[in-house]
Amino acid sequence: MRETRRPQRVVVLALNGVYPFELGIPSRILGMAADRYEVLTCAVGDGPVRTNADFAVTVEQGPEILATADTVVIPPVDPSLVGAELSAEVAAALALIRPQARIVSICTGAFVLAAAGLLDGRRATTHWSLADRFRALFPRVELDPDVLFVDDDRILTSAGAASGVDVCLHLVRKDHGSELANTVARYCVVPPFRDGGQAQYIELPVPQEGAAGTAATRVWAMEHLDEPLTLADLARHARMSLRTFARRFVDEVGMSPGRWLIQQRLARARHLLEASDLSVDQIAGRVGFATGASLRQHLHTAIGVSPQAYRRTFQAASR
Repeated sequence: MRETRRPQRVVVLALNGVYPFELGIPSRILGMAADRYEVLTCAVGDGPVRTNADFAVTVEQGPEILATADTVVIPPVDPSLVGAELSAEVAAALALIRPQARIVSICTGAFVLAAAGLLDGRRATTHWSLADRFRALFPRVELDPDVLFVDDDRILTSAGAASGVDVCLHLVRKDHGSELANTVARYCVVPPFRDGGQAQYIELPVPQEGAAGTAATRVWAMEHLDEPLTLADLARHARMSLRTFARRFVDEVGMSPGRWLIQQRLARARHLLEASDLSVDQIAGRVGFATGASLRQHLHTAIGVSPQAYRRTFQAASR
């Protein structure tokens, strides 16, 4: 008889001043993952939880359920309410989290984790506009305000708003593979994959009126990833000079064309490792790496594992 695996319990801690949009992200994203997660919300005190909007929310569960969580999510709260120290009741609630539990913060939720000492000596991120304040309060944390999220083993931190969607999809992908993550993204009508290393702040996400952009060339490049694309190929397709194209690309995407191409090739390679039985050399050819050795090197640099180890991990998770 096949063993029925219980859903992973995810507990979302709603603190006073919580941002309503981000509070609902874990339930919306993880709740669509085919009963793989049980998402519960708790609060630390009695009565409704004040949000940073013009309403409060009623939370039925108390902090005691944090002790049963496999994953804990700390949504953001109003920046005026976070500082270097936690209130006694919040500190007591966080102390209930089991040592082996995974902890995820969204935006200013990183301030809560840092104040609890959970980020000392770790790499982490938060919203780019609060980076200076964060560094001043928590100098022991290795802050990287330029990325969407940071996965540092059992503690994950993410930047503002939509990056909460990204990190929750990352959890699904990490736990159960890209097929399920892509299905969840389709249901929720969000991009299925934005790499954690993607820039938080992009200068020109939409081209100025009358200015040519790089979006059409990015779509074209995705359709030709198996080819040895160069910067000159991309600029030629966009009908721009090399210098103009490179500058516009960085303004719109937040990284160089070369780095973006590698990320797209790795994303597709990871999907093929999870969803197919193609050899490493065959996958390398399909995604535009010259050799299997090149794919191995880039994958190891990006996530620290070999293609074979990655395939074993994610195909096991999918099963």
